[in-house]
Amino acid sequence: MKEDIEHSENRVNEEITTPLIIQTNKRVKEENGCYEKKQDRCMVYLSTLVAVRGSYSLGSCAGYSSPTQSAIREDLNLSIAQISLFGSIWTFGAMIGAITSGPIADYIGRKGAMRMSSGFCVAGWLAIFFAQGALALDIGRLATGYGMGVFSYVVPVFIAEIAPKDLRGALTTINQLMICCGVSVSFIIGTMMTWRTLALTGLIPCAILLFGLFIIPESPRWLAKIGHQKEFELALRKLRGKDADISEEAAEIKDYIETLEKLPKVNLFDLFQRRYSSSLIVGVGLMVFQQFGGINGICFYTGSIFESSGFSSDIGTIIYAIIQVPITALGAALIDRTGRKPLLLVSGTGLVIGCILTGISFYMKGHEMAIKAAPILAVTGILVYIGSFSVGMGAVPWVVMSEIYPINIKGAAGSLATLVNWFGAWACSYTFNFLMTWNSFGTFVLYAAVNALSILFVIKIVPETKGRTLEQIQAAINAS
Repeated sequence: MKEDIEHSENRVNEEITTPLIIQTNKRVKEENGCYEKKQDRCMVYLSTLVAVRGSYSLGSCAGYSSPTQSAIREDLNLSIAQISLFGSIWTFGAMIGAITSGPIADYIGRKGAMRMSSGFCVAGWLAIFFAQGALALDIGRLATGYGMGVFSYVVPVFIAEIAPKDLRGALTTINQLMICCGVSVSFIIGTMMTWRTLALTGLIPCAILLFGLFIIPESPRWLAKIGHQKEFELALRKLRGKDADISEEAAEIKDYIETLEKLPKVNLFDLFQRRYSSSLIVGVGLMVFQQFGGINGICFYTGSIFESSGFSSDIGTIIYAIIQVPITALGAALIDRTGRKPLLLVSGTGLVIGCILTGISFYMKGHEMAIKAAPILAVTGILVYIGSFSVGMGAVPWVVMSEIYPINIKGAAGSLATLVNWFGAWACSYTFNFLMTWNSFGTFVLYAAVNALSILFVIKIVPETKGRTLEQIQAAINAS
């Protein structure tokens, strides 16, 4: 009897320690020590790959005019003024797109904005393909530029809103990576085909994007913002996987949206209220330093810079195209490991060094010092500059912009930041030749000074957003 009693007690103890519900789902431990069901992220990856077709299209548009200008001018008998207008008018279209991108993305959704942008791009590329004169070329270029302006805002915002916090930085950086790929591919294949055929290749990423948008879900945060609760939960479930526990994330998003609904609707002028000043300064400030550090002047006139320094423009441009993509990919791999600020600081330091080296090369050439070494120094400086920009300052400002704004002002604030970016792109590319005519050495010293100021700006003003949800970022900014 004593043995039976002991045996029964052991069985009871075993049954007590056995869980009532057997957990069959795998769990992963997060940094905060909490456990959650493992997420199926295939739809997140697919949605990102579809969205960045817009980024690739942007790069194709940016890189189109460089290899085709001579052929277009010869075929259509264009003047220098006409071909110059064709090359630059797309930035004006992009500025218009930037102004309207936020309200459009807020009104018809992130997917709707990408559909509309693709439509403008398709119409623009077809106008260029069938063009028989300057007017059709300019209309087509303006239309593609408008689409690019919308893409430059809505793609990083869409990716940031669908991505889990541990992948958000890396996935958003793919935006810049695909822009670089589009530019490089246009540079390379533009030397192998006619300018009309190259225009047709611009339709391919647009077609892929339009088809892919039928498969991927809408941004859950936007759906929650407009009150579509059922669609919000379905989209979040689709992105995180059918077995994932989305209750905590859904509740956090809903609470944040409810808080925002209590705030008044904002327009462009309301952005300058004190409550939004921190976010606005960070987002717009990064765009100012990204563009006025000289990137578009150096990018658009890389060949002439090499020629002016005495180096082969063809070889230099090929090297430029080759290093740009892998270094941007390296930045994408590091952004969620090292954080946003370290990449910006490393990038800013490299930009200063690249500008100084290039400036010294022009000083040496102007004063006939070490004539043989000056071209090598110029190439080294430009490549250091391009590599440094690609690893941080090229992509990270767009990542931070997509994270830093509260969702109730994201449309207006994103439009303002994108407009500032495109205005800076135009101003930098337009003034570059004038500055180089004034003083080549002084031009790069000026750019070096701007990039040095950007380092101080990042240290003092820019917050680190790595590893935080969008709602946690807003809470931290409001607290500070």
